[in-house]
Amino acid sequence: MQTNELVAFVTDKIDDMKARDIVTLDVRGKSSVTEFMVICSGTSSRHTKSIAGYLAAEVKKIDVQPLGIEGEASGEWVLLDLGDVVVHVMLEESRNFYQLEKLWGG
Repeated sequence: MQTNELVAFVTDKIDDMKARDIVTLDVRGKSSVTEFMVICSGTSSRHTKSIAGYLAAEVKKIDVQPLGIEGEASGEWVLLDLGDVVVHVMLEESRNFYQLEKLWGG
């Protein structure tokens, strides 16, 4: 699967789970570890964990193995590493505090 197809797949699946404020950042040339970041918000820690868990299960169905999942215990910020695409599922408070869009988008 091409990277752009994976980004589209990821955004579609997290939208299925009612993720809020989905933003895709092209970080090629800015990051040596990934090409795209997809950032979204969940309404609660249970919601963020559900979004990340659902996405992890869905990507496995298309033979994409997550390289790692971090933050599932607290659910404040769950990171799903898919290699060329890294997904950040965050509570609104965490997202406002860390401002990843500002850090990587500008």
